[in-house]
Amino acid sequence: MSSLAPSLIAFTLAAALLTVTPGLDTALVLRTAASEGSRRAFAAALGICLGCLAWGALVAVGLGMLLQASEFAYLALKWIGAAYLLWLGLRLIFAPRDEIEGTEAAPKGSWFWRGFLTNLLNPKVGAFYVSFLPQFIPAGAGVPSTTLLLAAIHAALGLLWFALLIGATRPLARMLRNPALIRGLDRATGGVLIFFGMRLAFSRQ
Repeated sequence: MSSLAPSLIAFTLAAALLTVTPGLDTALVLRTAASEGSRRAFAAALGICLGCLAWGALVAVGLGMLLQASEFAYLALKWIGAAYLLWLGLRLIFAPRDEIEGTEAAPKGSWFWRGFLTNLLNPKVGAFYVSFLPQFIPAGAGVPSTTLLLAAIHAALGLLWFALLIGATRPLARMLRNPALIRGLDRATGGVLIFFGMRLAFSRQ
């Protein structure tokens, strides 16, 4: 467990920054809290986090099977993942947003299922997990179990952040509508993604 601890700490810090960066999930929770109340907003938040766990389970199984089947394929996946993270990071740095994306495309239904399906039906979540999580799995660690653990940490951070958003909807909603703050968070997140993309590209695992 000691060899896993540094990876868990690094992942938690990186995932925390990614969690507080405004996106579709944040917009869905904020708008639900403002218009439908805290109970429905929390249901949406819970659905979003369980959607992350579902993607984590799918990625955990896929990475485990890929690693066992072909070291070359796993190495290729890491290079593709590194390129993806670098592309995301550069885009956030050089083309940061001025506002949070809307939630018009969110699936209909109960707020729990809206949150769950918003993440589950978004292939970008799976692509991000495939590219981001492998670098935090140390040599010798079980790939499926560690991947699922990392996804669970990300989901827990998300739930804590959403609870904070719901509890302070009005002041935080005003802050997250500030274009300068959104641009700053995007650029900071872009720097983190570039760092981990380079780390992934040059790692030996």
